[in-house]
Amino acid sequence: MSNGPVIAAVDGSEHSLRALEWARAAALRHGTGLLVAHVLPDVTQLYAGRRSALHDPNQPEEHADPVTDRVRALLEASPELPREVRYESLEGSVPAALRVISAEDSPRMLVMGSRGRGGFATLLLGSNSRAVATTASCPVVVVPHSDRDAAARPAGEAAEPSAGKVVLGLHVTETPESVLTFAFTEAAARATTVQVVSAYAVPPGPANLLGAPFAVVPPEALADAGDTVPAERETLRAQTRRLEQLRARYPDVPVEQATEPGNAAGRLVEASRSAALVVVGRHHPRVRSLLIGSVAHAVLQHAHGPVAVVPTLPEEDGAP
Repeated sequence: MSNGPVIAAVDGSEHSLRALEWARAAALRHGTGLLVAHVLPDVTQLYAGRRSALHDPNQPEEHADPVTDRVRALLEASPELPREVRYESLEGSVPAALRVISAEDSPRMLVMGSRGRGGFATLLLGSNSRAVATTASCPVVVVPHSDRDAAARPAGEAAEPSAGKVVLGLHVTETPESVLTFAFTEAAARATTVQVVSAYAVPPGPANLLGAPFAVVPPEALADAGDTVPAERETLRAQTRRLEQLRARYPDVPVEQATEPGNAAGRLVEASRSAALVVVGRHHPRVRSLLIGSVAHAVLQHAHGPVAVVPTLPEEDGAP
């Protein structure tokens, strides 16, 4: 796992400032630096290009950029700062500029706001967030805008089993090891539990209708007898096998195992109401595609809390 800086992508909006605060706390938890990246607005980039083309020494060297000044002031007022804070102004389109910086300095993660402004108020994802989560070289954490808080579970209702935990969406045969490592590292830094959610295929029936109770199964309960269907028992056992090495590497991180019939996306979205973080893989490691996986896409579109999308590391790519 990289010990590089946490990158916070900011543009001065309230969306990005929420992401900045999340990134600051993440850098403190992991003991790393914080890199604040701001993609300059088009007018600033055009000004710089015009000045360079005209070679006019009478023009100011820089166009006023209030975003960096505001961000600096906000961070300086914070109760605690990471060990190192750097600022970089980037040029180009937002996805392209952030894709480049995510490939430099081996960052631990890139954090950005959702900027969701689509036709549905409940949607999380904007076009820039989607593009960066799909193409960045490092894990991307998308922090939802404040409107999503209002869509979370109403006050007074019982807490979800995932409250305060790191929730990992795991396909037992396809999810790369880098995704598991990211989830366990985050849980260790937060001194919390990893809750692992996997889907299993069963014929449709009353017992697996959407909205059925979300069963969290401790490892010691994995026995042949019980009320679980065979496919669910095999999924839980496959989970256990996938988690063996991670349990050994992170012995202080408690683990809960859960299953979901059909597709795990809906359960991960539900868990995001109270989870500290939901972690998903970008796509199948053998699929060399710019398309994000269906589960990751659905969770990003509808989650109520922060979501980490973790790419496959180069050494994990088994494609020829």
